Amino acid sequence: MPNVETYVGAARSRVDGRAKVTGVAKYAAEFTAPGLLHGSVVSGAIAKGRIMRIDTEAARAVPGVVEVFTHENRPSTAWFTHKYRDEVAPPGTPFRPLYDNAILYSGQPVALVLAEDLETAQHAASLIRVDYEAAGHATNFHHRRGDAYVPKQKRTGIAPPPIPRGNADKAHAEAPVRVENEYHIAIEHHNPMEPHATTVVWEGSGGITVHDKTQGAQNTQSYVTSVFGLSKDEVRVVSPFVGGAFGSGLRPQYQLFLAVMAALALKRSVRIVLTRDQMFTFVHRPETINRVGLGADPDGTLLAIRHDAIGSTSSFEDHQEVVVNWSGLLYHCENVKLTYELAQIDTYTPGDMRAPGAPLGVFALESAMDELAHALRADPLALRLKNLAEADENEGKQWTSNELRAALQLGAERFGWSRRSSEPCALREGRELVGWGMACGIWEASMQKTSARATLTADGRLEVGTASADIGTGTYTILSQLAADALGLPMESVVVRLGDSLLPTSPVEGGSWTAASAGSAVTAACHAVRERLFRYARSAEDSPLANADLDRVVFADGRISLMSHPSRFMTIADAMRAGGVERIEEEETASPNSSVQKRYSPYTR
Repeated sequence: MPNVETYVGAARSRVDGRAKVTGVAKYAAEFTAPGLLHGSVVSGAIAKGRIMRIDTEAARAVPGVVEVFTHENRPSTAWFTHKYRDEVAPPGTPFRPLYDNAILYSGQPVALVLAEDLETAQHAASLIRVDYEAAGHATNFHHRRGDAYVPKQKRTGIAPPPIPRGNADKAHAEAPVRVENEYHIAIEHHNPMEPHATTVVWEGSGGITVHDKTQGAQNTQSYVTSVFGLSKDEVRVVSPFVGGAFGSGLRPQYQLFLAVMAALALKRSVRIVLTRDQMFTFVHRPETINRVGLGADPDGTLLAIRHDAIGSTSSFEDHQEVVVNWSGLLYHCENVKLTYELAQIDTYTPGDMRAPGAPLGVFALESAMDELAHALRADPLALRLKNLAEADENEGKQWTSNELRAALQLGAERFGWSRRSSEPCALREGRELVGWGMACGIWEASMQKTSARATLTADGRLEVGTASADIGTGTYTILSQLAADALGLPMESVVVRLGDSLLPTSPVEGGSWTAASAGSAVTAACHAVRERLFRYARSAEDSPLANADLDRVVFADGRISLMSHPSRFMTIADAMRAGGVERIEEEETASPNSSVQKRYSPYTR
């Protein structure tokens, strides 16, 4: 049997690494075009109210300034608010930049200056004067918790808290050992290395190419076509490299709208890059208050779990996350009550950030477990091991994988957990206290419907592509490994295309589903190429593979060989010649298995 090198499961340098460290990789703000205009956004200075007067005269007088847009002169765009919705949008009314004189949050864009160079645009923007009428605002989350509410409309893909099990209130009140505490988690901003930026290249005749910082080229394309009344043929979105996003690129951000608006109005290419200060004015992880109550027997058996959470949202959208459901998943307990509400504050709508919801809720639960261990004078690890759930008790399903117990035991062994003192503040190094801690975690193991294309040429070069993004998670490398293994090619012979709306359909890059989803689609497309290539090889005159079956051959080193007789083979080039083609292209779609989803929990631990 031929010696076949496999790449999946082996450590490999990132295939995009050299391009990134040498500056060859281009990001949204690095694409250029003839006659490119530069935009500078003026941010609002109050938290709530309205603009009474905006003076742009001095800005317009600066040499090199081409146009200044405000709510008073912005070009016509979509009238209906639903046109501004993207596939990740929560219920509510999406923010519409420069729509009218209303100020909804501090830092809201109130003007856009377009100039021949960035310095001129920034200088002119500094000359704009805005008079406001401030209104009473609510930005203190704690002051708003009394007005918390259960959202009437659920956000797509976000599971509400499960139906209560047993009687958690009664069980908690009667438990021999009880803890109950509140945990406040402040707003966190994504702030990836690459700021949000958009370069719109005017192609003439109404067509544009959009280079956007996005986690979903086709989501961005859909947003642009909907808002501006364009066809998909008129809008191409290209985002091959993303300099980190952490969820901030899931929804189109306002610099995209402003750049496209200006390009269409002026019929020129436009670039807008948000400043680092402006990166603190829009999408963020929501502020959250968790109240967790645990009840237990003296031996540590959990008797009750209560977890109530309130998450912040804007005044115009109901952003929702899975915050409390985790407390019904990690540990076995017959009495569980979980609630989740929202409280509106005058900020921009929060957004998904790094396993949205889980760090907020699991942090609170695990903190409470540590406090329960202290109240019991029990080892925190032993308490968790005693109570680990062996199934998804929220949905009554088995786990997709369940290695948490083994992972905790192995971690304790390697970490030397047995040497840890159970008393807080017992370990010191000089003047410093040293803490030993641990916590459990759980997250989704999901897959989304995704399509991919694979193209093999006679010289043994393979190109695979899907519209998904790589936000620094290694997708280029993962897909290269899978494609190379599927056709027995060196990784160096594989080229991966990502982040282009012209590529086969893919969901946004999020939810930890990209490797499973895009990987399955790429593998399916490569297998389709493999099958077609094998048919050509079998059909050749005097083919050494004429009577072979696909599962009895090996693809390696540019050849198709019999497992039992490696000397009997046909090259890729010869197989294609037999089929009368110079390339083989196949597109396949991979989808979740609904029957498996019915049996197994969508979470892994």
